This record gives sequence, structure tokens and C-alpha cells, in this order.
Amino acid sequence: MHGAFNEIYVIDCSTLRLIEINQAARDNLQFTTTAFTSMTLADLAHQPVAALVQTLHPLHNNNNNRLVQHITLELRFNRRDGSSYPIALRIFLTPYTSDTAEPVLIAIGHDISAQRLSKQALDQSESRYRAIAANTPGLVYQFRLLADGSTAFPYLSAGCHALLGIKANRLRAQPGLFLNLILQQDRAAYLSAMKTSAASMHSWNWEGRIWVEAWKDVKWINLRSTPGLTLQNEVQWDGIMTNITQSKLEELELKHSRARLAELTAHVEQVKEQERTRIAREIHDDLGGNLTAMKMALALLTRKLPPEETKLIEKAQYLDALVDRTIDAAHRIARDLRPGILDIGIVAAIEWQAREFEKQNGIPCTLCCDQDDIEIHPDHAAALFRIFQEGLTNIAKHARASHVVVRLNRTGQGIRLEITDNGQGITAMDRLKPESYGIRGMIERAKTLGGELSIGAAPDGGCSITIDLPIGDIRQRNHQKESTTI
Repeated sequence: MHGAFNEIYVIDCSTLRLIEINQAARDNLQFTTTAFTSMTLADLAHQPVAALVQTLHPLHNNNNNRLVQHITLELRFNRRDGSSYPIALRIFLTPYTSDTAEPVLIAIGHDISAQRLSKQALDQSESRYRAIAANTPGLVYQFRLLADGSTAFPYLSAGCHALLGIKANRLRAQPGLFLNLILQQDRAAYLSAMKTSAASMHSWNWEGRIWVEAWKDVKWINLRSTPGLTLQNEVQWDGIMTNITQSKLEELELKHSRARLAELTAHVEQVKEQERTRIAREIHDDLGGNLTAMKMALALLTRKLPPEETKLIEKAQYLDALVDRTIDAAHRIARDLRPGILDIGIVAAIEWQAREFEKQNGIPCTLCCDQDDIEIHPDHAAALFRIFQEGLTNIAKHARASHVVVRLNRTGQGIRLEITDNGQGITAMDRLKPESYGIRGMIERAKTLGGELSIGAAPDGGCSITIDLPIGDIRQRNHQKESTTI
């Protein structure tokens, strides 16, 4: 008995006096052997003897002289130094092998201080967890995929009813109710996301709509959880569900606002092009015609002046040169407003602008196009031409390039324009600068017509701009074609 690890006590049945204890008990309680012989179990536990005798009374109902029954007690024993510790006792009634042969109690005890501390820490941890879960917006949950394919909710926080309109205990009892909440058109995506997460053991992130019967309302919810395996090799997710209805409605409203803004921007660009065309036509027809008439009248007056009126002749020649410069300026302004070459076709317009760029900046510009013309809606052609102009302007201002390559091709139901230079390139920070209106304007022009514009590094250095636009309804081209040849 003295070599045992547990504390062992031999106790008198009637008085609860300690008859014998092992060394482990002596070491823990710190009393001397003499002191123990005068102590009772009640002394160690600081409880009345009568109360303990009453607790142990069921053991005395058995009259057999063998181990047939035991009682388990948890008491707190007091040491000699005044400290105490919890102990779990298993108490047996058994005959004692002495001359008296009176039955005695044998108590086998185990110090459970560590278990108590662990339980206390666990209780505190669970209390903190429940407090956090109770104060977390949404529903904190555990969801389990069972071996037979069915599901279970081992844990649901207090936010269950507020989010789903179902009490937590009801959903735990009937976990299939959750799938029934999900709108029919969103269930396939939900089940697919669950299966993918279970197979890959990656996080499960899903958002969709549910019907909340309690409020006769549709909610958007977001589900985020992390999977793990249980001891039964079943997948269990720990996660949170949140109500994202408001953010979804705001997102949809933002999309609608952007769509309306894109429509407005497209309309404004269309009106601007129409106004440019109108002004260019008036400059060509009215101002150009009047200037031409003035030039003819000046030529007639000059011929009628006497040869000796040299000063008047010089004045007339000066006015004639001034009219010529004004006609050239009118032609240039009209071309800038809307090049008449756009009426010939987008390929011709791009090629003309490339040649103008070469003349103005002295930078070679090579056009690669395998077609003489590409049928495209007039509005799309004008937008693509303006983007091309802005791209060349940026190259002239910032790129420090010595060569530009332009590729124009038909791609399925669209058209692609690539502008590549061998200059110093463009950084991400340059694109994000607040004053980068040129780049942003190019991107917005492409977006308003359902296209895309991307900017990246060219293979051999420099910058590459790629514009993809749908060709639009080319049947409208002939109806909207303007005869503005300048």
C-alpha cells in the first residue's frame, strides 16, 4: 500500500476514524503518523461526522464480506499548513483482515487540482467564446457533413433567429430547414461551394439569398467558414453567417448608377461628336465659303488697281495672304473637330492620323492592318479615333519614344487597336495620378461603348495600349454617315 501513487485510506465504518493511510496521503497532507491516528475523515474534509456517515450509509446495506459496491465522493481535504486541495474518493465497504474482522471502509483518492484548474480554464474559455459569439453581428455556427450525406448544426449562436427567423433549437433538430430557406435559383451554387470546400478542405465562402418566412422577406447572407475533420472523419465547418442585404442593395444601386452614368457619358460623347460635326460643317460651308468669296473679290480688286498704286497693291496682297492663312486655319480647326476622312473608314482615318503624327513630331509611326476597311458603327469609329489621338498625344508628351507601331484588326464581333511605343514606359503610380485625365478619358470612352482598354509594358520596353471595342450595329453606318470633306 505504501508504494501506491493514489492516496489510500483505511477508515473505521462507525466513527470514520483513520485506521491507516499510505505514504502518498501522508506526503500530501503533511500530518505525522501519530496525528493521523487521532483524526477522522470528517476532520480532513472539515465536515460533520454525521453528515458523512449518512452519505456512506448505503454501503452498510450490503451484508456480504466481499467488494460489491462503492460510492464516489468529491471532497476538499485540508493540509497541515492550512492549504487545501480537491480530491475524488472511491469508497468501498470491505472486511478488514485483522483479529476483529470488522468491516472497514477503504477510500482510494486522487488529487484533482489539475483537473479542476483545467475545467475552470475551459469554463472560462467557453464563457468568453459564448460572450463573443453573442455579441458578434450575425450567426456563429458549426456545420457538419455526416457520413450518410445528411447535415447537422452542432452549435448555433443566439443570433440564429435574428438572421434566419428560426430558433436555434429548432434548426439543430431539423438542419434540413436551412437548405429550404435558400432560394431555388441559389441552391445549386450553395451545394457546389459546400462540396468543393469538403473535397479540398479549403475555406467555404458563399453568398446568396434566403426567404425568411417570419418576416416575409428576402435576405442576402454571406457564409464564411473553415473546414476540419472530426474524430469520425466527418467534415465540420466553423464559421459565421452575416446579413449583407444592405450592402448588396447598395452594390446593386451602385451598379445601376454606374450603368446610368455610362449611358449619360455615351450620350454626352455622342452629342459632342454631333456638335463637332455640325460646327465643322458650318466652318467648311459658311466660313470657308465666305473666305473663298473674299479671296476672289480681293483678286478682282487687285487686278483693277492702277500699277502706280503700289501701296494699295501691297495692302491687297497682304489681305490676300491673310485670307489664305485664315482659310488654312479654318480647314485645320474643322479637321480637328471632325476629320472628314472618318467618312471614308476607320482604317483610312487611323492611317491619316498616324501620318499627321509623324509630320508633327518626327517620330516614325508604322500601321499594320490586313484590311482596307473595317465596318464599324460611326459612334464606335469616332470613339476609337479619339482614343487613338489621345494615345499618340501621350506618346508625344511623355514617352520619349523613337518609334510607334499601330495594329488594327477585326476580332470576331469586335475591333482591336494596339498602340506600342519603345519609350520609357508607364508605371502603376503614373496611371493613378489625379491629373491623369487623358488615360482615364480613354478608359471611360471604351467602357461607355462596351469595350475595354488595357495598359501594360511592351515586350521590348515602352508602353502598350490595347483597345477592344464591339463594332456595333454597322447597318446604322450609312444612315449616320456625314459628308464632311474638308
